[in-house]
Amino acid sequence: MSLFAPVEQDIAILSDNLKQLVGAKHPILGLAAERLFGAGGKRIRPAIVFLVGHATMRGAELTVRHRRLAEITEMIHTASLVHDDVVDEAETRRGIETVHSVFGNRIAVLAGDFLFAQSSWYLANLDNLEVVKLLSEVIKDFAEGEIQQGLNRFDTELTIDAYLQKSYYKTASLIANSCKAAAILSDPHDASTAHQMYTYGNHLGIAFQVVDDIFDFTASADVLGKPTGSDLSSGHLTAPTLFAMEEKPYLRQLIDREFAQENDLAEALALVNDSQGIARSKELASYHSQQAVASLRELPSSEAKDSLLALTDYVLSRMY
Repeated sequence: MSLFAPVEQDIAILSDNLKQLVGAKHPILGLAAERLFGAGGKRIRPAIVFLVGHATMRGAELTVRHRRLAEITEMIHTASLVHDDVVDEAETRRGIETVHSVFGNRIAVLAGDFLFAQSSWYLANLDNLEVVKLLSEVIKDFAEGEIQQGLNRFDTELTIDAYLQKSYYKTASLIANSCKAAAILSDPHDASTAHQMYTYGNHLGIAFQVVDDIFDFTASADVLGKPTGSDLSSGHLTAPTLFAMEEKPYLRQLIDREFAQENDLAEALALVNDSQGIARSKELASYHSQQAVASLRELPSSEAKDSLLALTDYVLSRMY
């Protein structure tokens, strides 16, 4: 959390505001929302919004609209997690029972819909059409990413480019577009800086997703909160698997038959670990991290910029 030292106070205010913003008239939806925002988490996405805001305001105070944008970003992210947990049938998240495991699928889906709706309402009240378009696109991208992931299960013809596109939809879109929106809300702002902030968020988000996908093979079940290799067993082919298939042809055969035979999954995991798949995925994450750094080059020096740069190292440090 020392990465976010320049915005610690901003994050504390955000955490208090979130619980007020999601105050639903129906007590069950209110309880579900309270459970979500009480589950902890690092608040990485709103923290990035605050950092970009500080970095592009050039020493001036953040505006009320920056703060509301950060809250909207976290609401959209949390809504997507609720729906993901339903689709993935996940029983816990961050060590706490998921909304659907406590309240059932119907309430979980409605709670996610409610958060998307609330975020859209607050977004419209920012009175900035360009920002509305950016964040509305994120919600569309989340749905597109989930659809692609569902349609591409066990698809051994999936390409790295298609995988990166899905990673953009599911992870990078929110970070990239909220970074750009934060720059647009700064005064004065210019199109070049806003584009650079979008580029930063895009590459940081891709690096973040690739590292998460590496975790599926390298982290323990206790760390993951689910069995090692869960993505692969569910047919979600990520960078380590896609790279491994290029040098381990038998891996493709195991995936094509959807691990139907005993020990198929264990053998597939062993093939990935015995390949250059994980090493090449680390190189891919490093590349995107470096591109994120390059996009900050023209930003004036500040504590906020230093934190944005440090975040690129933090993302990679999670691999080790």
